[in-house]
Amino acid sequence: MQVICLEEAAFYELVEQVVARLKEKHGEEREKWISDEQAMQLLNIKSKTTLQKLRDEGKIRYSQPQKKIILYDRDSIDAYLEKNARNTF
Repeated sequence: MQVICLEEAAFYELVEQVVARLKEKHGEEREKWISDEQAMQLLNIKSKTTLQKLRDEGKIRYSQPQKKIILYDRDSIDAYLEKNARNTF
């Protein structure tokens, strides 16, 4: 059996890093507004035109804080995907 000894400060730093990595992996701290690249990845689309079509048709929410910056609401993308999900038999 091997025993690993850590100083108290090092132990708590390790615990904080593990918790941060778990939150990152499991998406507990998800961003509300995401970029077009992230939105396209979530929707599994490759074309910005398709993303613009979804936005223009009102199927997903977006915000335009500046002229060339468009951010997408992650919750509306999740809702869109759930709405279009098909149940198995």
